[in-house]
Amino acid sequence: MSDSNSATSGTGAPEEQVPLVGAISLIGRRSSMEDEISVWPNLCSPYINKHRPIDFFAVYDGHGGPHVAGLCRNRMYLILLEELMMTRTIISGSTSNNDNISRQSRKQLEWERVKEVWKRVLRSCFQRINEMAFVTCYECGIGVPCGCPPHNYGLGGSTAVLAILTEKTIIVANCGDSRAVLCRGGRAMPLSIDHKPDRPEERARIEACGGHVDFDDCARVLGILATSRAIGDKYLKKYIISEPEFTFTKREAEDECLILASDGLWNVISNEEACQVARECLQKEKPSGRGDIFSSPSRAAAALLTRLAMGRGSEDNISVIVVDLKIDYIEV
Repeated sequence: MSDSNSATSGTGAPEEQVPLVGAISLIGRRSSMEDEISVWPNLCSPYINKHRPIDFFAVYDGHGGPHVAGLCRNRMYLILLEELMMTRTIISGSTSNNDNISRQSRKQLEWERVKEVWKRVLRSCFQRINEMAFVTCYECGIGVPCGCPPHNYGLGGSTAVLAILTEKTIIVANCGDSRAVLCRGGRAMPLSIDHKPDRPEERARIEACGGHVDFDDCARVLGILATSRAIGDKYLKKYIISEPEFTFTKREAEDECLILASDGLWNVISNEEACQVARECLQKEKPSGRGDIFSSPSRAAAALLTRLAMGRGSEDNISVIVVDLKIDYIEV
């Protein structure tokens, strides 16, 4: 469980204002905990964002053991930092000096280049963490060599939904069936689409590779896994890919909160219900100053959503992050 309304740099110096965040991860009715969450306000101020700070949030829902989700929690943000440090792409191109291209067109071209760079960075992050998962031991959760039998490596997997916030944009990268939802003016806007095996394009891809989707309690790849994309899952990798899908959403003054959660929440609560609960919590009086950050409205929203999921009969681990977007919104 965590809540944050301030951050410090690696040297201990105060960083710029960050959003209020409530984050809770519960074992629920499962016998073991396989979910992980990652909350890094003011992660860094990369070149790609013109040296302005970014916030990083992620939910990882493991399967076949907790090790891959734990690996993602411990390493994904570090890999992202490395990739961003190596990214020094010149965003503006030669067309910027062409008098025949309008200022609006130049800004659009620049934005398209920025999006492509972000996609390249995040694809590399997912690829690198996926390769690490292949050599993570199912028994002890560490990489080669650990003395365990070779068949222990690469058995587990994890979903990953990542959100990167800049002062202008919400960037979401998703692989699996965890989900990101934006509450804007009281409306629920999904920022990711679940990778379920019965999603038409996912099923077509799986069958084109020689696989099949079975239907019992739910749609499962080869009758085994209920998500069609994931990090890890070495022995299903022909069918279970780790390629993320992306959304880029311009922030607006009506944006109220961002919800990231594992399917332990979404299996029993709709996008609209989650947004309604969260916005009602966030409309309560905001805490002043540093105060008790554990009683913030965003923390209350995350707690209420997990309790509601339990009350609705969720049988999975439940992880929820609620980001209050009103706190650090800057109109530009």
